[in-house]
Amino acid sequence: MTNETFKTQYKQLPANPGIYKYYDSAGNLLYVGKAKNLKKRISSYFNKQVQGYKTHELVRRIHRIEFTIVDSEQDAFFLENALIKAHQPKYNIDLKDDKSYPYIVIKNEPFPRVFLTRRHIQDGSEYLGPFTSVARVRELLIFVKQHVQLRTCKLNLTPKNIAAGKFKLCLEYHLGNCKGPCVGLQTEADYALGLLQIKQILKGKLSSVVEAYKTRMQSHIAELAFEKAELVKKKIEHLEQYQSKTVIAGTNVGDADVFTLLKDGDLAFVNYLMVREGTIIQTHSQRVNAKLDETDEEVLAFAIARLRDTFSSDASEIIVPIDISYADTSVSIKVPRSGPKQQLLALSTKNVQLYAREIKQRKLLHLEEKTEQEKNKVLTDIQSALSLQELPVHIECFDNSNFQGSNPVSAMVCFKNGVPNKEDYRKFNVKSVTGINDFATMKEAVYRRYKRLTSEALPLPQLVIIDGGKGQLSAAMEAIDQLNIRGAMTVVGLAKNVEEIFFPGDTESLKLPYNSEELKLIRRIRDEVHRFGINFHRQKRSKAALRNSLDYIPGVGQATITKLLSHFKTIKAIKEAGLDDIAAIAGRKRAELISAFLHQQA
Repeated sequence: MTNETFKTQYKQLPANPGIYKYYDSAGNLLYVGKAKNLKKRISSYFNKQVQGYKTHELVRRIHRIEFTIVDSEQDAFFLENALIKAHQPKYNIDLKDDKSYPYIVIKNEPFPRVFLTRRHIQDGSEYLGPFTSVARVRELLIFVKQHVQLRTCKLNLTPKNIAAGKFKLCLEYHLGNCKGPCVGLQTEADYALGLLQIKQILKGKLSSVVEAYKTRMQSHIAELAFEKAELVKKKIEHLEQYQSKTVIAGTNVGDADVFTLLKDGDLAFVNYLMVREGTIIQTHSQRVNAKLDETDEEVLAFAIARLRDTFSSDASEIIVPIDISYADTSVSIKVPRSGPKQQLLALSTKNVQLYAREIKQRKLLHLEEKTEQEKNKVLTDIQSALSLQELPVHIECFDNSNFQGSNPVSAMVCFKNGVPNKEDYRKFNVKSVTGINDFATMKEAVYRRYKRLTSEALPLPQLVIIDGGKGQLSAAMEAIDQLNIRGAMTVVGLAKNVEEIFFPGDTESLKLPYNSEELKLIRRIRDEVHRFGINFHRQKRSKAALRNSLDYIPGVGQATITKLLSHFKTIKAIKEAGLDDIAAIAGRKRAELISAFLHQQA
């Protein structure tokens, strides 16, 4: 749009607050912005004598301007954020994040279940999160289970089914993990109190939960129910101990969101600490691509708005290293110079620096995302080198893992368009193989994977990589032949160490150039399946070790173990408990045996 063309539209521009949208000649949305005064803001793009190159390119492409007036600058701020999130215009700041984060869902059903999920669907359920760490979420759920008695079964607990006596009490009730709503031993109102406590714990609001328990304890004491009061007292002590371990800045900080920014040319990195009652309950780092020579203040303000929306933050205070203009008047902006809040800023700065360093190291290792053109070239080179009929946009790789002949497992990773597609990763616990048989284990994993895909009419990969030599490849091909899908995809073996590629039936191997991009991608896929398989095997060994700790402690019988689990709920809790606490359940002699054995196992 030329200045002359703009001058004809200038008189139509209002001086109200609002948002404006720039379109090109093809009707594509180029940019969305907000303004306190639309006339002044829009005209500034066309009246500037000196503009950055990118801004100049934007103005040159503008063909049509649309605007929407709103009541306040704050309304413009929210509307701009919503439009950018929905349309992702080419010239707006881009918050780079394609991860799928887990939520904790409170299911929309009678006596709602509470569990971890990555699927956020509109089913009337309540979703808490998202959370950036699955391990942290699982730890929270274990902690919650120790203090709030909720059901884990999938029974349809409608009032009609409960009244009809369709259900029976299960082991969870006898272990003290559930109050038995299935047989009418718990009301929905009492269950709802437990759900409220869960929400408070997950949001870091432990103080309110502790106060509720103290009230309940006093009630039990008034009723002379001293055993119940003692149980509640132990819960309070556990909660206070947990809170003291997690408090970082002190409860006087209250609820706040902490943000820091590290700028590197057009690329910026942001770290976010979600602080509740002095406890950091979430931490997240992310890349930001600036598009129009935006200032640090503009980039940080945009990232804050988007991340607070993503993580559903309701904190009324934002702590930042530089003063920013933030249109949401319900939030106060603080730039601390000393004290606990400044210490939080320093911690956030360390996190963003580490994250930026990690991103740069990934680039050096060629692990960072390439452009679409670069990805296609690598895939085309693989297609040519391996004489594939189709472009290998879908590649899968298998590997076996065992440790000194124990707990054999298989793993499969999936790459689509040259990058990991973790939703399609698969783990295989060996079912049909007795003892350690690497070839039979590989055959089972390959058979199970492609039996599932063919039976569900799902697309097969163009390339399958078997990590191993001719023996593993031959075993995989036996599974392929049993499924009658030979020729539907290319299957190759990747010899360990020397990185030779074998085709079924060939005596000679194929060696790709050592530093070629195609071998680097194959090597990365191989390394990823190693990592995934080893982690899976480590988890399985850990579970086996825990099971052995329970079942094979010398001098301790199953009845004692059941009592311990009923009281402490988890092995970790037993291990962390004091000798006197264990002795109160199992007796002094057994407690000494249990404590010594668990610490020896650790």
